[in-house]
Amino acid sequence: MGPDIRARNNVRILGREDGPTVLFGHGFGCDQGMWQRVLPRFIDDYRVVLFDYVGSGNSDLDAYDPARYSTLDGYVEDVLEICAELGGGPLTFVGHSVSAMVAVAAAAKNPSYFESIILLAPSPSYLDYPGDGYQGGFSQADLDELLVALDSNYFVWANSMAPMIMGNPSQPELHSELAGSFCRVNPTVARDFARVAFLSDVRHLLADVKVPALILQASNDALVPPHVGTYLLERLPEGTLRVMKAEGHLPHVSAPAETADLILDYLRQPA
Repeated sequence: MGPDIRARNNVRILGREDGPTVLFGHGFGCDQGMWQRVLPRFIDDYRVVLFDYVGSGNSDLDAYDPARYSTLDGYVEDVLEICAELGGGPLTFVGHSVSAMVAVAAAAKNPSYFESIILLAPSPSYLDYPGDGYQGGFSQADLDELLVALDSNYFVWANSMAPMIMGNPSQPELHSELAGSFCRVNPTVARDFARVAFLSDVRHLLADVKVPALILQASNDALVPPHVGTYLLERLPEGTLRVMKAEGHLPHVSAPAETADLILDYLRQPA
């Protein structure tokens, strides 16, 4: 692992050195710490790799280049560079939320790096496209309003949005945890990354993903309508869909046991 990439993305390697590699990618406003509840289930048998996107967590903020990270491509390139430094795979990439988009794009670009991809609470596009009948859940006006609110006062936005995104109203401590995670991200970076997360569209890449893909669709996810899982299943050549009992957009936080069970069941299937 090159020291520059390790520092840039705060790469950490845990678990069994000779085990199959599982790379975990976090969502917008989060960092690798969001995986802490599922990690104990993996470290005995797998080589677990965690990282922070540049601008998140303990990544190197000096490496943040607004031009590079103005589109999904910059994040995809970082993941491919991490994969190369890990030996070029093949590995399993577990991507949550926007990281599911990154996983799709990375697997389409360099399939040899990936044994499989696991898409947790994924959406190929949050934006509706009425012209082709796609419903991502947000109109252009919805997203414009969301981004204006984020720009005007990021910390107010973070505290108001966290309960909606997390779901699970009976667990307010999880709302506070997510809001705290949002508030640890540099506001300038957060504004840029929000646009990448909410405005990217990887639908055109789905047919190019030639590796097995597990879609883990959470229930009552405020950001992802139920039909999106079926949309992905119909367009990924080797897709498998599992609809979770877990609610909200962060099932690895709110329902870590179910999340780990489904991932491990998939990984343990005979090739």
